[in-house]
Amino acid sequence: MIEALKQKLTDEAEKLRFELNVTLPNEIRKAVELGDLRENSEYKAALERQQFVQARLGQLTQRLSKLSSIDESQIATDAVGLGSRVVVEDEASKSRENYHMIFGDAEDFDDGQVTMSSPIGRALLGKKVGETAMLRLPDRTRRLRIVELTTIHEGED
Repeated sequence: MIEALKQKLTDEAEKLRFELNVTLPNEIRKAVELGDLRENSEYKAALERQQFVQARLGQLTQRLSKLSSIDESQIATDAVGLGSRVVVEDEASKSRENYHMIFGDAEDFDDGQVTMSSPIGRALLGKKVGETAMLRLPDRTRRLRIVELTTIHEGED
């Protein structure tokens, strides 16, 4: 899971570096050749895109640094943690829900993914099969019993 995410972020960073170092300088050069830069929308658009790409590259670099510092051996093998897939049963309604624990700064979420820093993520973190997590909501408290757990160590992505 962590290696796949690193690869995805590295690929995005490489594309952005190419855009920053090759594509955008060409666009800026062409816009400068058009003349008056004060009213040149192509020039302004290229500069704005350049700022965006630089900011996004900074975010990706920071995120890759965080990923590199994660030691998978420190993630519990028998409790909910990063990368875990959890099936919980609501004790009141007896309905089952599936969750996949992901990073707190994830960009895209798939159905069932929750960040470890979200209220549900914090409630589930560290719980083992058979234990009950208390999820405090504004109007009520949900009791979620852990019925199945697959950790990152078991090969799930």
